Amino acid sequence: MSDTELVGVQKTLSPILRAKALDNRLPDPILGDRYAEQAMRGIDPDYDKRRFGTSQLGLAAVVRAKAHDDWARTFLSDHPDAVVLHLGCGLDARVYRVDPPATVEWYDLDYPSIIELRKRLLPPREHYNLIGSSVTDLAWLDRIPRGRPVLMIAEGLVPYLTEAEVRQLLTGVVDAFHAGQIQLDLVTVWAWRTSKWDPTLRKYGVRFHCGFDDPAALAHWHPWLEYVDDAPMNDSPVLMAKAPANVRRMYRVLNLLPGMKRSVRIVRFRF
Repeated sequence: MSDTELVGVQKTLSPILRAKALDNRLPDPILGDRYAEQAMRGIDPDYDKRRFGTSQLGLAAVVRAKAHDDWARTFLSDHPDAVVLHLGCGLDARVYRVDPPATVEWYDLDYPSIIELRKRLLPPREHYNLIGSSVTDLAWLDRIPRGRPVLMIAEGLVPYLTEAEVRQLLTGVVDAFHAGQIQLDLVTVWAWRTSKWDPTLRKYGVRFHCGFDDPAALAHWHPWLEYVDDAPMNDSPVLMAKAPANVRRMYRVLNLLPGMKRSVRIVRFRF
């Protein structure tokens, strides 16, 4: 199976994976994910031989991944008995980058076709489980052990769901576990409403379905849920420090556009 056999939003894993693969070529990479190159070659052996094939303009997505990784490491350091729910995992190698202890039970979840790709392109490991399911079909929660702290990570997922689906997901996870942390990224209402003109999304025939100008408002959906903080993406200091000079200049220009600088927010909640 290659990325040509994926459909709709599933195909958006390719540009994100490509950005992580190209980051690993930098002298001082942001993420340093050696598995990204391996997986990218597996679905598109010539990905870097086409026009703009080595462009590093996607590094903001790499910054997003690093923020999620850093938060995950901190949580698992404090909760070494946790269960991790990595939702909409795509071909991301987070479990290998974070490298949790054997006391952590990790679950990667995505559409069955993507899980089959993961099985072919990425190695197995102990205490690491794969679930092929739509994230919105919460029957998958019945397969997760309870009575342990939970870390839910949803990178690049929420904007493709409706607000009702996001609410059902968050409240469902909070109801199922006694304590934990939820990490996700949100786009603003402006980014959601203009997504139908985004050239990358148009290429894959998809668009966003929700947006939030106040990330903390999601905490109002459940009495146990508490907003903690958020991290920058398009104006991240890490991006401006490590990206090639031409990419830094491009993001500085883009961030001058109204609404662009914080069009994506990486957000953390606890309960």
